[in-house]
Amino acid sequence: MRYSILIPATLVALAACATSHTPAASPSRDASGFRAEVESYLESYDSTFKRLNYANQLAQWASNTHIVAGDSTNAVRARETGLALSRFVGSIENIERIKGYLGHRAELDPIQLRRLEIMQYNAADAPQTIPDVVRERLVAENAQLEQLYGFQFSLNGKPTTPNAIDDILHTSTDLAQRRAAWEASKEVGRALKPGMVKLRDLRNRGVKSMGYPDFFAYHVSDYGMSADEMLHLTDTMLVQLRPLYRELHTWARYELARRYHQPVPEMIPADWLPNRWGQSWEDLVQVEGLNADSAIRTHDAEWVVRQGESFYVSLGFDTLPTSFWKNSSLYALPANAPYKKNTHASAWHLDLDKDIRSLMSVEPNTEWYETVHHELGHIYYFRAYSRPEIPLLLRAGANRAYHEGIGTMMQIAAGQRRFLVDRGLAPANAKVDLIAQQLKEALNLVVVMPFGAGVMTHWEHDVYANDLPADQFNARWWQYVKQYQGIVPPSPRDESWCDACTKTHITDDPAQYYDYALSTALLVQLHLHIARDILHQDPHDTDYYGSKATGDFLRTLMRSGESRPWRDVLRETTGRPLDAQAMVEYFAPLYEWLKVQNRGRIATLPD
Repeated sequence: MRYSILIPATLVALAACATSHTPAASPSRDASGFRAEVESYLESYDSTFKRLNYANQLAQWASNTHIVAGDSTNAVRARETGLALSRFVGSIENIERIKGYLGHRAELDPIQLRRLEIMQYNAADAPQTIPDVVRERLVAENAQLEQLYGFQFSLNGKPTTPNAIDDILHTSTDLAQRRAAWEASKEVGRALKPGMVKLRDLRNRGVKSMGYPDFFAYHVSDYGMSADEMLHLTDTMLVQLRPLYRELHTWARYELARRYHQPVPEMIPADWLPNRWGQSWEDLVQVEGLNADSAIRTHDAEWVVRQGESFYVSLGFDTLPTSFWKNSSLYALPANAPYKKNTHASAWHLDLDKDIRSLMSVEPNTEWYETVHHELGHIYYFRAYSRPEIPLLLRAGANRAYHEGIGTMMQIAAGQRRFLVDRGLAPANAKVDLIAQQLKEALNLVVVMPFGAGVMTHWEHDVYANDLPADQFNARWWQYVKQYQGIVPPSPRDESWCDACTKTHITDDPAQYYDYALSTALLVQLHLHIARDILHQDPHDTDYYGSKATGDFLRTLMRSGESRPWRDVLRETTGRPLDAQAMVEYFAPLYEWLKVQNRGRIATLPD
């Protein structure tokens, strides 16, 4: 489901609801009369959708913020309201009306067309025209989730956890221990492979019934793009970043060989890296000299959230409404609380209008300080497009990458040296080693791109669009890992394994991982524009605080929601299309440094 709708897959309808079949509408001879007819239907749909979606969101909120052992009341209510919502969205009546109107695209105005396309997209998640497939997919997804989250990992014959495995990969220099931990992390893939094969078929069958070519193309369509266009965009980004990534890869090979007292490998063994999938190498470097933790810890948790609000207010945004503070769940529960809550930070737009909330467990430290600025980025994005001029279903990010891109950009901005010094959270003479800072950033932002835009995107495209045979799943995965990341497994991996399935997104957020790559490129592009063209500051050392011009830029970017093509909005605000060129420019100092460091070293990653 799309970001703004939030219908969990586990709440998909079990069977088609009983509904009268309304014939698909045909246009009247008067085009304006036809558009008026469509508008009447859209308003009626919005009214019902808002009511059912709000009921579900309230139930989901209660289920996430008030968890009582042995009491399933909130979970049952969330399931029931989600069922009612998905039955409406995917009803035969709505599908027939939507398809009927979309059969006359030329007679629709652009906003009507976009709303109907979104309605069709949402309906394809649980189309009641094929209730048996919907039911079977629900059962299969629930079974897969139970396998994924209930799997008992084992290390050296003893039960262990993913967190314990990650701790070893983050800290251990014992290669035998690292290999055992890495191999233990892949056991779950073997258990998940049969379910993945079944889900591939069910997911494709569901969306094909609504006219989409396959499940991958279905999710890409939310960007107003074809699968080929998305692959061209992600591949273009990787080509732009390849010289920088090759230098990072070369540096990392030599650094890891030094760390483990081993010969320099041609490709990086997967168990040498601090992340199970090699998507982040941040632990390979530490940045000294800037730590705001001690200053932040002198305050309480509410101060941290108020600081986040004051940042956005300084940019010209309104203060948060009283209802936000009253209804949100912002702070960690006391140890003696009679209930628990979800501790994963999130922002909620419950009624797609005024009811905005955040679920966090804020404590006064640097990590939560930055997280608050990220989550409030979502909240202010919600508020920017929640206007009467923006129809209900268009109250979403310009595309799926925008929300995360903007939120993360604000999070990063709140951690830069100049910002912290100006807020009194770092001494005036605080200095940061630019190269060390850039290296740490690149080992996250740059390193994730070959994984997200390369390995994950191409593997899932092969699975869904090209019907990759199950007996090639693992070979194709490692082909892409070597090709894009320059990483190889530490031991042979045959088709009894499914190492792709160990990545949770393959199960619970499938065929959308390019979102992360696009949001990463977007946030750097937006930051570079703000720093250079608005603030006239060094993009590696900025302070957005108090810049009304920056606020105006962000409001222009956010206020149209999904009512305008995202590529048009980006060109109008930054003057350039979305690609990775801004990342190349931002990391130029690091690139030059890496070339010096790598002189005389052999680069083994192909161009």
